[in-house]
Amino acid sequence: MADVVLDTVIDSLKLLPFLLITYILMEYVEHKAGGGFEKALHKGGAIGPLFGGVLGVVPQCGFSAAASNLYAGRIISLGTLFAVYLSTSDEMLPILISEQAEMSLIIRILVIKAVMGIATGFIVDLVLRLSGRKKQEWDIESLCEREHCSCEEEEGIIKPALVHTFHVFIFVFFISFALNTVVHFLGEDVLRNSMIGRPVIGEFIAALIGLIPNCGASVALTSLYLEKVMSAGAMMSGLLTGAGVGLLVLFRVNDHMKENLVIAGLLYIFGVLGGIFIEFTGLLA
Repeated sequence: MADVVLDTVIDSLKLLPFLLITYILMEYVEHKAGGGFEKALHKGGAIGPLFGGVLGVVPQCGFSAAASNLYAGRIISLGTLFAVYLSTSDEMLPILISEQAEMSLIIRILVIKAVMGIATGFIVDLVLRLSGRKKQEWDIESLCEREHCSCEEEEGIIKPALVHTFHVFIFVFFISFALNTVVHFLGEDVLRNSMIGRPVIGEFIAALIGLIPNCGASVALTSLYLEKVMSAGAMMSGLLTGAGVGLLVLFRVNDHMKENLVIAGLLYIFGVLGGIFIEFTGLLA
C-alpha cells in the first residue's frame, strides 16, 4: 500500500502546475482581459482542435486536465476537448522509449493519435454547427459559484485560482488513490488474460481500460502490446480513450452531469472505432 500512496501522491502532484496555470489564465480572462481578448480567443476556437491535437501528444496528462477546466468555462469547444483527449499520450511515450521501441513505430503512434484527435475534433465542431446549436457563451462565473472561490470579492486573481486548484487537487487525489488501490490488487495479469485470443472484442475491452483515469492504464496497455499479448488495434483503442485524469476533472468541474456522461460515451465509441480501423488497415503493422 505504500507504493499505492506514493504513486497517488506523485500522479496528483504532477497536475498541480497545470491546474494552477489554467485557473490563473481563466481568472485573468474573467477579471482583467478586455472584450478584444475574449473575441480573439473565440475566433481562435475555430482551429482549436488543431492546437488541441498537437498539444495532447505531449506526454503529460496535465493538458487533458487543463482542457477539461477550459471546456467547463466554455473557453474551448467540445471538438477541441475531444482532440486533446484522443491525442493525449499520458505514460505511453516514456514506456515506448524505455523499452527501446523502434522510432518509426513511436512516430506512427503519435501521428495517428494526433491526426485522429484533430480530425474528430473538427468533425464534432462541424456537426454541432450544422445542427444549429448555438456557440456556448463563456461560463466561468458558474464555475466560480460552484467552487465558492469568492472571485467577485477579490481584487486579485491568485487566491481564487489557488482555491480552484486545491478543490480539484483533493478530488483527484482521493479518486486516484481508490483507483490505484483497485489496480494494485487486480494486477496486470487480469488485463493480460482478458485480451488473449479476442479479436475486435479486444478493442472494446481495451477502450474500457483506457477510460480508467490513471496512468497505470496506459502503462499496462503499452506494455502488453510490446509483449505481443495485445494487438495494435486494441492498444490504440485504449490509448485513444486514455485521457489521463481529464475525464475525472471534467466530472468534477463541469456541472452538466448528463453532458459529461455523453462525452465519456462518445470518447469510448471514438476509441473503439479508431482501434478497429487501425487493426484492419494495418497502419501499425
